[in-house]
Amino acid sequence: MSKKFSHPFIPNSQPEIKKQMLDELGMASVEDIFKEIPDHLRFKGELDLPEALESEYELRKHVKGILSKNSNCEDNISFLGGGTWQHYVPSVCDTIASRDEFLTAYVGDAYDDHGKFQALFEFQSMIAELVGVDCSGTPTFDWANAAGISCRMASRKTGRREVILPENISPGRLAVIRNYLKPEIKITTVKSERKTGLIDIDDLKSKLSDKVAAVYFENPTYLGVIETQGLEISKLTHEVDAEVIVGCDPSSLGVLEAPANYGADIICGEIQPLGVHMQYGGGLGGFVATRDEADYVAEYPQLLYGITTTRSEGEYGFGEVAYHRTSYASREKAKDFVGTQAALHGITAAVYLALMGPHGMKELGEGIMQRVSYATNEISKIEGVKLAYEGFNFKEFVLDFNDTGKSVDEINQELKKMNIFGGINLKKDFPDLGESALYCITEVHTKEDIDKLVSALQKILA
Repeated sequence: MSKKFSHPFIPNSQPEIKKQMLDELGMASVEDIFKEIPDHLRFKGELDLPEALESEYELRKHVKGILSKNSNCEDNISFLGGGTWQHYVPSVCDTIASRDEFLTAYVGDAYDDHGKFQALFEFQSMIAELVGVDCSGTPTFDWANAAGISCRMASRKTGRREVILPENISPGRLAVIRNYLKPEIKITTVKSERKTGLIDIDDLKSKLSDKVAAVYFENPTYLGVIETQGLEISKLTHEVDAEVIVGCDPSSLGVLEAPANYGADIICGEIQPLGVHMQYGGGLGGFVATRDEADYVAEYPQLLYGITTTRSEGEYGFGEVAYHRTSYASREKAKDFVGTQAALHGITAAVYLALMGPHGMKELGEGIMQRVSYATNEISKIEGVKLAYEGFNFKEFVLDFNDTGKSVDEINQELKKMNIFGGINLKKDFPDLGESALYCITEVHTKEDIDKLVSALQKILA
């Protein structure tokens, strides 16, 4: 089809509307709007565009055709993680998230939207309880953004311009943090122990000073290792009056100690494991939490929702707290700029946490650790394959294939033929690990799934 037509889905494309707008502007054609653009800056050729789709049905068919090329985690067994994880999503999460009442769950200002305010207050409250503090903000874009915000909060609070980060952090997360902190705040990395993957305490001691605003570390780490030195790291950091920031996966907190209990001042992480579907690498939302103290609350860039009494006895209302901190109120003079957020994911996470409760989160964590223990024990029996690190892992672990004679890419290609997504190739981002891969196991993996992986690896590496 080559004829021009007025597309029903493109605003103001109808000739009558175009003419009305041009008449209002006193112009004869759309071209008159752009006449001031110099000729040498104008594109002279023809855009290589496909034929227009005239109907919604054609568009739907076209998009479904593109999507059908994807390999998904329903038709394959996935052992991928690294920032987006396959967890079970209870149907009630989707039910609540799809309700019309939350279609406007953008973190903006609808002063009569008390239902949204309450839902987000509940999210904040449950996240705070989970990590062991009393205050939390609305969801940020993702974990990386939350970590960057946390570092800037610490810098503003202390007046210092240096943060220490672990060298084995997610490369993607590090890139976002680095971009978020520059140019004012310097990033220094601390080494990790090769055998355990834990922070090198001696290296940390050598880098701590009165210039450091915060030490950020993760538990579990990006590579799945449970950091057992939290108390010692916090003690050393507090000795130089710096802030302790802990990044965590909330799905671990049914079995791991709450970060606040081993000295964390600011806690951040990712809410995607809490009832939010993977969405082609998305479905993400970060959180930031602190003690309910004025000098911490004052540094939050996000909206905070609180509860208060009303004029009617026994009635409660929900609204925004310390609104002046935000870019909505103070623009460039705000703590940070925050724009469109993951509020609906926060509401979904609140539903998930309310459904699970403390006992459910404990069961979740125990189930994951049992599965990881079984998987690592069985995989370690395969000749040439070993765990990259000693100690305990939560959800993720690194497999060392250096002695197998095969590369991770080769192994993953063969696994894909068996409808299995293998682990993330770490060679590029962590060259010291060589042919190693980050594998992930959650509560959705059955014994049969793990056995299928073990059998497949045995066959590939035979």
